[in-house]
Amino acid sequence: MRIRYGRWTGTQDPLGQGVTADEVLAEVGDELLEGADPAEALRQLQRRGLSQRGRGLDELRRRVEQARRREAQRMGLAGPMREAEEALGEIVDRESTAVAFSAEEERAAVQRAHLDALPDDVAGRISHLEEHDWQDAQAEQDFRDLVDGLRQDVAEATFGQLASALGQMGPEDVARMRDLLADLNAMIAKRERGEDIDEDFAAFKERYGDVLPGDPETLDELLADLAQRMAAMRSLMAGMSDEQRQQLAEMSEELLGDEDLAFQANELQRALQSQFPGLDWDVGPPGTMPVGPETGSLARHVDWVEHLKELEDLASQLGQRYPGADLEDIDEELLRRVVGEEAVADVQALREIERVLEESGAAERHRGSLELTPRGVRLLGERSLERIFSRTVEGEVGSHRAPSAGGDGEPTGTTRQLRFGDPFRLDVTETVKNAVLRRAGEGVAPHEGVRLHPDDFAFAEAERRVRAVTVLLLDMSFSMPLRGNWLPAKRVAVALQSLIEGRYPEDRFFVVGFSDYARRLEARDLLVSGWERVYGTNMQHAFMIARRLLGRHAGSECQVIMITDGEPTAHLEGGQAFFAWPPERETLRRTLEEGTRLARTGATMNVFLLDHDLGAAQFVEHLVTTIGGRIFYPDLEDLGRMVVRDFLRHRHA
Repeated sequence: MRIRYGRWTGTQDPLGQGVTADEVLAEVGDELLEGADPAEALRQLQRRGLSQRGRGLDELRRRVEQARRREAQRMGLAGPMREAEEALGEIVDRESTAVAFSAEEERAAVQRAHLDALPDDVAGRISHLEEHDWQDAQAEQDFRDLVDGLRQDVAEATFGQLASALGQMGPEDVARMRDLLADLNAMIAKRERGEDIDEDFAAFKERYGDVLPGDPETLDELLADLAQRMAAMRSLMAGMSDEQRQQLAEMSEELLGDEDLAFQANELQRALQSQFPGLDWDVGPPGTMPVGPETGSLARHVDWVEHLKELEDLASQLGQRYPGADLEDIDEELLRRVVGEEAVADVQALREIERVLEESGAAERHRGSLELTPRGVRLLGERSLERIFSRTVEGEVGSHRAPSAGGDGEPTGTTRQLRFGDPFRLDVTETVKNAVLRRAGEGVAPHEGVRLHPDDFAFAEAERRVRAVTVLLLDMSFSMPLRGNWLPAKRVAVALQSLIEGRYPEDRFFVVGFSDYARRLEARDLLVSGWERVYGTNMQHAFMIARRLLGRHAGSECQVIMITDGEPTAHLEGGQAFFAWPPERETLRRTLEEGTRLARTGATMNVFLLDHDLGAAQFVEHLVTTIGGRIFYPDLEDLGRMVVRDFLRHRHA
């Protein structure tokens, strides 16, 4: 076999060939049988992923969180100030060396004194060196280049691509930035007053379009980009020490040196902080350290903080725990960069799960919530049947038929030669055709007529449809889940429902759940009905309902299957349930009496007694001995196999 791999194009089937709705249902079958909401069951499947078909959201989120932890250790919050300090230190050392070897002693003395008076903070050093009489021309040039670079760095750290597009942040660039922020603040204020700003934003783009990042189509789009950048800058400063934070603020003010620009920037920041409160403006990035193995400019550190926030948001998107969460929220491009191409394919596969169910007809939206359709219930039952006893259901799908000769059944469309003793049911068309062909073979001309011979008679095959009625009595009392019996029992109910509907459509199948009272359950109820936190195992009431159901189908083959883990502890008195533990003699008497009435309908009873105590076994054994039934003691793993095998054996008999 040769396998070719290629880049994901978005056109491939992310689930791959062979993935169907019933496979998805098999993955969530237990949750649905336990009464889970279908939408919640699918969410849990998306979290853990399809078995051997891709990773789930939890695994992808774990990998993103690992990537974020690694990224958080790559740089340090104090890096920008440290890099500026080191650059200034190298320049001062070069200038100090030049002063030490200067032949101009008086000038050198003044220069040396000026260098000795340098402040400790970066902003103070920059301001002090601006007035320095430089001895070394290269040191002076390095200082001018450093200041220009730091000025551009501060602007890019604060305003991102907006500052990058403006240039070197010279006086003209600073003035244009000031005007841009003033116009932006004016638009924000105008919109807050409820006025229309469409024309204002169009004019704004016309004036500043050459520097706006990403060609924003709306004011909100532009503000969102600026808010993320300014919030990252504030987050970086929040993670610094008080001294570092103050030094950075003073350095920024010293470098930009424009009070109006600072005022407009502060106004914009306040507006954005109000409009985008969820950006963690004054919260330092978690998991970071003061110093890391890599360092860089201030703008590079803000980029780093922004990336950490992106990874944090991506992990949140994969977690899907926020209100209104949707898989469409996941940033595929970022996921591709962080985890790899396969992760995108995994997410796209997870998105397809719900669509597969809806397109197959197994699920549908009803009033905004996802619900299984009857087809979905049947598919779930088929998967349960496969799981508990796959070999038992081999053979043709359809009615269970007993072939017979004669006119007492339904024609099958096939014929055979009439034999002595057969009911006289002729297939006239086939009989005449046989006579014509025989006469032609004997050389008789058609105009001489048709004469029948006993060998010409064709008998119309028919078959008698055998109808059976099965009532499953399902114990729903509180003891069932306490002993771990509920899910296996419910799986049997769904499997039998699917088996009978699919293979024996002429049969009838009823489920009666019982606890303190009994009630009939429909197919959908098998998914939503669960055990009941009530006291009482009212077999008497269950037998009454089963007898009424069987009485509507007189002449059919009838059987009752009861799955329980205890003896009767409740009975009806005046239409009300009476409970007693240990069970009273009257409860046992009435239950046995109603079981006897049920047996008189001709129904056979098979009781599957799960994890039980001695008293329960004694009563059930007495019950089945009295009414001629049978009792089984299956393990939970064998329950489904035993019930289905016994049903089919009885059905075929």
